[in-house]
Amino acid sequence: MSYKKATHVLPQELLLKVQEYIDGEFLYIPRVADNKKSWGDTTSTRQELQDRNRQIYADYLAGTNMETLAEKYYLSLKSIQRIVGQLKNNN
Repeated sequence: MSYKKATHVLPQELLLKVQEYIDGEFLYIPRVADNKKSWGDTTSTRQELQDRNRQIYADYLAGTNMETLAEKYYLSLKSIQRIVGQLKNNN
C-alpha cells in the first residue's frame, strides 16, 4: 500500500469536504472489489512459503523428526505439524 498526498490527487472541493470529517489524520480508502488482489499476488512470498513447506515435508519424509524441523526452520512445533499434515493430505 502506498500513500498519496490528497492535495495531489483530489479536487480542492472534495478535499475540503473530506477535511470536514477527518482533518490531518490518515484515512484508508479500500479498493474496489474488482481490483482486490489476493495475499502474496504482488510479491514472491507465497511461492517462497510453498517452496519452504515442500522442503519441510521432504525433510520429514527423509526421517527428520518434527522437533528438529521446528528448530531448523525457526517455526513452532504446531506449525510444523500443520504443514506436514496439510502436505500429507494433499499427496
